[in-house]
Amino acid sequence: MFDSLLQWASVGLLDASWWHVVLYTLALTHVTIVSVTVFLHRAQAHRALDLHAIPSHFFRFWLWLTTSTVTKQWVAVHRKHHAKCETPDDPHSPVAHGIKKVLLEGRELYAKEAENLETQQKYGHNTPDDWLERHLYTPRNNWGPVTMLLIDVALFGAIGITVWAVQMLWIPIFAAGVVNGLGHFWGYRNFEAPDASTNISPWGVIIGGEELHNNHHTYPTSAKLSVKPFEFDIGWGYIRVLEWMGLAKVRKIAPRLKLGEIKPQADAKTLEAIVANRYELMAGYARGVRATCRTELDRLKANGQEAAAAKLKSVRKWMHRDDALVPDRLRDDVQQALVASPKLDQLIQMREELRALWTRTNVSAEQLVQDLQAWCHRAEASGISALQDFSRKLRAAYS
Repeated sequence: MFDSLLQWASVGLLDASWWHVVLYTLALTHVTIVSVTVFLHRAQAHRALDLHAIPSHFFRFWLWLTTSTVTKQWVAVHRKHHAKCETPDDPHSPVAHGIKKVLLEGRELYAKEAENLETQQKYGHNTPDDWLERHLYTPRNNWGPVTMLLIDVALFGAIGITVWAVQMLWIPIFAAGVVNGLGHFWGYRNFEAPDASTNISPWGVIIGGEELHNNHHTYPTSAKLSVKPFEFDIGWGYIRVLEWMGLAKVRKIAPRLKLGEIKPQADAKTLEAIVANRYELMAGYARGVRATCRTELDRLKANGQEAAAAKLKSVRKWMHRDDALVPDRLRDDVQQALVASPKLDQLIQMREELRALWTRTNVSAEQLVQDLQAWCHRAEASGISALQDFSRKLRAAYS
C-alpha cells in the first residue's frame, strides 16, 4: 500500500507523460485567458456583448478556481485605467509608474487598487451580486486556487505543483505585466488614441486578442479587437461561436468607414460619417503626412538644403503624431522642420482644424457643416496632393 501511495505521489491518477502534462497546462491556461478577455474584459468591463447565464457562470467559476479574481474588483480597476489613463491615478500605466514596475510588479499594482473601496464603488457597478458572489466568489476567493492545487496534484502527482504554479503565474505575467506594460510602451499603433496604447502583435492568440491594445483603447466598447485585414483576434472567434450557439449577443463593434460616390459638396450626412469614423480617417490622414514627408525630404535634398533635410529626417516620425504626444525636447525641432516645409506646415494646421469638427461643442451642426465645406474647398485648392485626395475621400464618406 505504501508503494502504491508513493507511486501515486510521483505520477498521479493519470500517469500522464510529460507532453500530456504540457498540453493540459497550455489548454487550461488558455481557458483562463479566454475567461478574462471574453467575460471580465469585453462583457463585464465594457458591456460590448451580453453573455447567457451558462457561459457567464462557467467563466466566473473558472476565474475563481484558477485566479481568485473577484469580478467587481477587476472591472473597477480596469474601468479606472480607462478613465484615468496615463495619469498618476492610472492603476497600472507605465507612463505614470515606469515600464519596469508594471512589468515586474503588475500584479501588486492591481491588488493594491483592487482593495480601494472608493474605486470599487465608483467603477464596479453592474457586476454580479448573486448568492454565489456574496457567499463564495468574493469572501472565499482564495479557496479556488487551493482547490485547483489539490486537483493538479491528484491528477499528476508532484509535477502537479509546477502545473499549478504556471496556472497561477499566467495571468499576472501576461495580463498584468505584458498587456498593461508592453501594451502602453512597445508595438505599433493603428490609431492616435489619446494615450500611449500600442498593439503588441497583429495576431492575438497567446493573450486571447488582448495583444491588440491600441485598437481596444481606440474602440473600448467593441467586442472585436482586430480592425485591419492582417490582424487576428482569437477572442472574437470564441465570441462568434457563442453567438452562433445562442449564448452571446454582440452589442457593438468598431465602425467601418463606408465610401460611395464623391458628393459635389459635403453635407450633414458626411459630417456624421466623419465623426463616427474619425479615428480611421485620421489614421489615413497620418499616411498622407508620412508620404508628404518623403517627397519633402527629396525636394530639400534636391535643392541643396541639406541642413533642413537632416532636421526633417530626425523628426519625421513625429510629424503624423498628435501634438500632445510629441516629446517636449523635440517640439522646437518639429517647428523648424515645418518652417522649411510649407506643405507639411499646412497639412499639420489643417489636421487640427479638421479635428475641431468633433471637439467643438459650442457651435451648431449647421455651422460645423459649413466649416467642413470650407475645409474641403481649401484642401482641394491647396495644390497638395495628400490634402486633395483626403478631401475627396471625405466627400465620399457616408454612415
